[in-house]
Amino acid sequence: METTTTIQILKTTVGNPITRKILSGFGFCKTCGKNRIEVALELYIGVKKDACFKCRLAEKTIRGVLKTGGKAFGVEEKALKEKFSNPSWRKGLANVLTGIAYFGIQRPFISGAPFLVVWDVTYACNLKCKHCYASAGKSLEDELTTEEAKKAIDKLDRASVPIIAFSGGEPLVRKDIFELSRYAHDKGIYVAVATNGTLISKEKAREMKEAGIQFTQISLDAASSKVHDNFRGINGVYEKTIQGIKNCVKEGFFVNIAATATKYNFKEIPKIIDLCEELGVNWFMLYNFIPTGRGEFIAKNDLNPSEREQVLNDLWQKLKNGGKVNVLSTAPQFARVALEAEVNGDKKIVPTHFANPSLSEKLVNLAEFIGGCGCGRFYCAIRPNGNIEPCVFFPLTVGNIKEDDFEDLWRKNSILKELRNKDILEGRCGKCDYRYYCGGCRARAYGYTGSYLAPDPGCIKNTVTN
Repeated sequence: METTTTIQILKTTVGNPITRKILSGFGFCKTCGKNRIEVALELYIGVKKDACFKCRLAEKTIRGVLKTGGKAFGVEEKALKEKFSNPSWRKGLANVLTGIAYFGIQRPFISGAPFLVVWDVTYACNLKCKHCYASAGKSLEDELTTEEAKKAIDKLDRASVPIIAFSGGEPLVRKDIFELSRYAHDKGIYVAVATNGTLISKEKAREMKEAGIQFTQISLDAASSKVHDNFRGINGVYEKTIQGIKNCVKEGFFVNIAATATKYNFKEIPKIIDLCEELGVNWFMLYNFIPTGRGEFIAKNDLNPSEREQVLNDLWQKLKNGGKVNVLSTAPQFARVALEAEVNGDKKIVPTHFANPSLSEKLVNLAEFIGGCGCGRFYCAIRPNGNIEPCVFFPLTVGNIKEDDFEDLWRKNSILKELRNKDILEGRCGKCDYRYYCGGCRARAYGYTGSYLAPDPGCIKNTVTN
């Protein structure tokens, strides 16, 4: 698969040596208190009237980059200014440009800092889910204090991380969760919460909104109480979860329903999507089952490659045929399934973890730039004690948010470097024509084999089966 002129456009507009050198000199401005690119964008759209001399110079560079890039991709300046009126989008662009400055234009792309940090703020939980990757139940003795957590948010803000998803355990049982979410929101970070939904009353939903939370991910493992309650370990939680979803929809959150596919529930998935349509949510996200935490004991109930392939094909048909609910998956093979299904189409939808872009034939290889599995490349995880891992399903510590320089760790850690290089993957994954679109789930490879470079045992294209 040859790259198209799309990548060449990126290389000549923002990835050329001169622009990269200029961008690499920006960094964090102590005078203005933000990444210099963020300040430049604020000046560009007019929300900031003045800044230090270096940030004003940076604005001229960013204006030129946006003008050139916008012209190349057919985006008008007015649309750019509207988009970057959102502070998290400004952080996102600062993140992208920093990644290009430091790593260049690669396949797949490496961001200057994680686009998404999933942060398990506590392991306290009111449920006992069979497949819990965190073995949650009780809080840990060394969970970050409020002040330690705020200092961690300061580090993520300095690195221009645009999205933080507070998870757990059950994040809503942490007493200072709204203090932390408001603190992050006030820094221009898009705040999400991954929850089981059982604690979200109408009043709690309003509290969440007032605390700056904009996105809720709620776990729903079935369209029936029997299967869901069995998964969650406590009878009667299904109705509470459904009510929590309704309360979030009514309060105006962006609502994502998440389900983990196993032999217990994979036949329920079409029914769950139908229920999502009825409830009026925005997304349905199908998660890969990873044998870690309490989930290890049901590893034998993981889908085999053929079953997973069928589930992803069913998801693709749901996505292709349209509907009110956008269908996504953390399984990186979803992109490959879609591309193979529509090999002769003029326009292709390329599913990713974060979005489902519709790309014309000449732009489809832009998906190689976006890439598949993003652990340690587009996102990372933080444990309650501050340990940093490539992904929440990937229990391999690479640092600690309290002790390490976060930006330096992201750029130089040897494990993260290997995870980003799709050409060193072992077995079929390293030779697959779709390795830049997919690359296999590195957490599954690690969970089943102990090697994060091993072939993903969940893919039908690999000879390894469950």
